Amino acid sequence: MTAQNSATTPNTIAVATPAGTTPAGTAPVSAAPATGARGGSAPAARSGTLLAALGVVSFSLTFPSTAWGLESFGPWSLVAVRSVLAALVAGAFLLAGRVPLPDRRHWAGLAVVAGGVVVGFPLLTTLALQTSTTSHAAVVVGLLPLTTATFAAIRTGRRPSRTFWIAAVSGAVVVLAFTLQQSGGALSTGDLYLFGALLVCAAGYTEGGRLARLMPGWQVIGWALVFCLPLMTAGAAVALSYEPVRLTAHGVAGLVWVAVGSTFFGLYVWYRGMAVIGIPRASQLQLAQPLLTLFWSVTVLGEDLAPAAPAAAVAVLVCIAVTQRAKS
Repeated sequence: MTAQNSATTPNTIAVATPAGTTPAGTAPVSAAPATGARGGSAPAARSGTLLAALGVVSFSLTFPSTAWGLESFGPWSLVAVRSVLAALVAGAFLLAGRVPLPDRRHWAGLAVVAGGVVVGFPLLTTLALQTSTTSHAAVVVGLLPLTTATFAAIRTGRRPSRTFWIAAVSGAVVVLAFTLQQSGGALSTGDLYLFGALLVCAAGYTEGGRLARLMPGWQVIGWALVFCLPLMTAGAAVALSYEPVRLTAHGVAGLVWVAVGSTFFGLYVWYRGMAVIGIPRASQLQLAQPLLTLFWSVTVLGEDLAPAAPAAAVAVLVCIAVTQRAKS
């Protein structure tokens, strides 16, 4: 979940970057700052900051882990098996907590979350990583917070300020210029997959943000995963019969991480931390995510980092910071 895989205006909807974000992976949450964020217990604030930071680190590993997973699995198999494993873990926690089924009126919203966060974003980013480097994908998907903020503004009917829109458009221009420069003046197939992933994930995050005002955020992504379990189990069976599997240590580690680390553990600690320190402080921590992914791309995967990648990532982060501070 990852991918992939950010926050909209604090008083409306807040979301985390997919695991998949994001990108990876990622489900949204709406929460008010707890006492630790308002001058309460200092140890609680430190604990909340540490938990949120662990979530960001977990999300930043989604793309490198996906690249590892592709060493052993085909793209369709990796996404399906990843979703099945994550759903089993989420289902175990829901059962252990004796969490009741969500009301039927929430099922349509959960379907949107599942389509965007559980299926769409992981599949499109995985397909993209067959031809794109993880560092390139990290810069493009760094636009996700701005895309989600735009979807949220449309969905809620709120009118963000002119500063917000200037920053959002500027971020989009930076990413578009970067992708064109990297691909020789034309968008590649991998870029199209990444831009599609931005759209479906932003829709899933926005709808999840609405649901997260009615139930805990981890339950939103948990039920979305569980509802997808029958479909993804069938998909895994079909994909594994057509795509070759060559198990390697990297491939298995990548699969386990995107399923359990990015999709479940990352979201769990992220929401726990956000509940303590509040959305604004947690969002500031998340600004480091694209840069962390660039770091893992170089140190873990040994990729050659394009000179424009760090500059583009920083420029996008500045735009995100401006949108977060802009008043509606």
